[in-house]
Amino acid sequence: MVTKGDKINTEFTLKVIRGGSETEVSFAELLDKPAIVSVYMKNNTGSCDKQNKSLAEHAGSFAERGYNLIAISKDSCGSHKKYAQKLGISYILASDPANAFSKATDSVVEKKMYGKTYEGPSRSAFVIGTDGSVLGVIEKLNPADHATELLELIDSL
Repeated sequence: MVTKGDKINTEFTLKVIRGGSETEVSFAELLDKPAIVSVYMKNNTGSCDKQNKSLAEHAGSFAERGYNLIAISKDSCGSHKKYAQKLGISYILASDPANAFSKATDSVVEKKMYGKTYEGPSRSAFVIGTDGSVLGVIEKLNPADHATELLELIDSL
C-alpha cells in the first residue's frame, strides 16, 4: 500500500456520478483540489452504508476545508445514482469495476468469503494532492466514524 509522500499514477479513467449526472473522467481531473478518496465494497450493505452515511453527514466540512470527497466502489453508476438518492449523498461516487484506483495505490488485498479466496480493494481512505502525491492514508477505517477519522487526518496535515 502507498504511504504518505508516495506519488500515484493518476492516468486512469473512472465513471462518476457528480451532481446526479454520470460522466467519464480521468482521475487526474478529479484533482483540481486535494481529494479524499474513500474506498468501500458495495452499495446497500451494512458497513458500507455506515461508511457513506458518516461521509454524507459531514460532506460540507470537507468542502469547507477545500477537499473533493470521492467514494469509490465496483458498483455501476446506475446503482450509484440510486444509492446517492437513498443516502442523500452530495459528493462524488466513482465506479471502478477494474480496481484501477486500488491498483494505483497498491491497495488490492487478498480476501476470503464463503471459503473462496479472491483479490479486491481494501476498505481504506487516501488523501491525494493535486499532483497525485499521497498526503495521508487510513489503512483500516472505522465505517461508523469514518468522517471523524478523515477530519482528524486532514486537520493534522
